[in-house]
Amino acid sequence: METTNTSPAMVLSDIRQYPLEALDLMITVTLNPAKSNIAAITAEQAETICNELDMEKNRLQLLIKTQVFSMAKRNEVELLVKRYHGELDSLLDQSLQHRKNIPAKNAHLRSIYTTLTDCLDSLLLFIENRFATYLGMDERVPATYLSTAIKDVRKALYVLKGKINLRPVLQPVAGVVLRSLDNFSAQPKRLYEPTFRKVIYHRELVRELLKLNWDADTDALAHELCELLICMNFNSKAFIKFLIKTMERKVSECENTVDKIDTLLFWHKAFNQLHSKPGLKYNPNYHDLETVISNWFIQEIRYYEKKLQWSSVTLQEPEEDKKAPKQQKKVLQKVLVQLSSDQAGLIFRAADELRIIVARSLSEVFRSIAPHLSTPYSETVSYEGMRVQSYVAEQRDKEIAIETLERIIERIKEFNVK
Repeated sequence: METTNTSPAMVLSDIRQYPLEALDLMITVTLNPAKSNIAAITAEQAETICNELDMEKNRLQLLIKTQVFSMAKRNEVELLVKRYHGELDSLLDQSLQHRKNIPAKNAHLRSIYTTLTDCLDSLLLFIENRFATYLGMDERVPATYLSTAIKDVRKALYVLKGKINLRPVLQPVAGVVLRSLDNFSAQPKRLYEPTFRKVIYHRELVRELLKLNWDADTDALAHELCELLICMNFNSKAFIKFLIKTMERKVSECENTVDKIDTLLFWHKAFNQLHSKPGLKYNPNYHDLETVISNWFIQEIRYYEKKLQWSSVTLQEPEEDKKAPKQQKKVLQKVLVQLSSDQAGLIFRAADELRIIVARSLSEVFRSIAPHLSTPYSETVSYEGMRVQSYVAEQRDKEIAIETLERIIERIKEFNVK
């Protein structure tokens, strides 16, 4: 077959009959063993080609962004994105086929093909990350693209297994992730045909896992790993089960029902402050992780609040030492609060949850404040009673607490400011 000696310097020319012309010429002519004498490429030419490929990658990313944002209609953007993605995938397929036919010992050509594959892969990932919604996320991915994605996941999986094996304590949660990655990369034993959504999710997952600080102490690393999986909407049923069991075990260690509620409220607030990455979902056929866990928190908190409300146990302030002299009992000067202890408790609870009052727990807030207070209805305020009633207060108490705070706001507005 006749060969064509195409100069590498001509490959990335400024002739642009279509945007991917430079890459197309590179793959179909210059690096095609059937059309060019690729063995004649020198080390200097190989370096030049690699540098130009990097520049071409940056040029195409800018061009795609410019073209997408210049279009007003969604169907036009969708067509453009799909055409770029499909053509790049086709070029990747051709480059991988040509790579099989180059001499194994030719380091220059190996370097060029490695750079070329990285260039095409980076462009595909760029489109997936920026314009995934236009791809038809539930369509089956092409075989070549899937093969490349699986290789990337397997490489990352090998590194991750090595790191996790050094931290056996991480196995309960890390094992769930590793099994997911193993199942994805178990070609050809896979039981389903991966979609773009599935492939993009797994590639993003391994990239984020590799970014974790694996040198951190075990507790910090475990927390960081769970936080990452929550933010990535890793709604695996096994991971959800792990989270719930972990929280149930921690709640069971609390001494009483009120402490259980305190713990659940704190964790629910912390969980709500984590934000999932938009568009990501491990299992598209199941509820979002945020929905399942938030519902669990709500049901648990309601259960314990009802348990308090219907409890027949009456909390009483421990009797003071009757033998102590009267003057010792009255040493502590108290502040009269023109509210009931239930109404005051609601205000203190809200201040604690908003971190206006900062203490180790809500119990600590009431334990510190209650001894210094009295109400029109009682000389002595029980911190235990105030704490319990802040969770099961009546609607009228809530209304009075709100009215009181609104009056405070109005009075502050009337203050003269210098």
